[in-house]
Amino acid sequence: MAVHLHEEDLPADVGFADGPIAVDTEAMGLHPGRDRLCLVQLSDGKGDEHLVRFGQGSNFSAPNLKRLLADPNRLKLYHFARFDVGIMQYYLGIMAAPLYCTRTASRLVRTYTDRHGLKDLVKELLCLEISKQQQTSDWGAAELSEAQREYAASDVRYLHALKDKLDERLEREGRTALAQACFDFLPARALLDIAGWPEQDIFAHDG
Repeated sequence: MAVHLHEEDLPADVGFADGPIAVDTEAMGLHPGRDRLCLVQLSDGKGDEHLVRFGQGSNFSAPNLKRLLADPNRLKLYHFARFDVGIMQYYLGIMAAPLYCTRTASRLVRTYTDRHGLKDLVKELLCLEISKQQQTSDWGAAELSEAQREYAASDVRYLHALKDKLDERLEREGRTALAQACFDFLPARALLDIAGWPEQDIFAHDG
């Protein structure tokens, strides 16, 4: 297992195995437009993780990365897809779908808890401990520390295994179709965030 750091794009010779690809992002904050995209992490679940870093002033061209993320035949796995696909849409100009969101799946089947963070899922479903210490570190720094690289890689390292566990529970609880409908809607939810409706429920009856 190795963590590979690339600048501005995936190299053309980086290949991924067939099947779903795990994706995550790191940014300067949670508001696209104000907070720039700094890192995109990728894993095919076979052992290596690839990190693509974007520097200050980047034009986010990244043709190889965009081609992979925009592939309509490649399922993308996320933990919080709403944010990740939104910020990549804003900066990369692509919708990285179809998608599966482990956080959404967790909310549908782990209704006995309000703890749906990645660390909690990995601990319960995979019996592993991961650190979130670097979550709020400076992702726009000129150099990423080894701790930051390892943290970023760990955010995509376990998503394939989590999907397998969550799929079993979705089927058991009869919520597979409902989960798929949620996943299908998430790109539109992300676009609503970007367009100015991040908090409002436009489907709510207000009176």
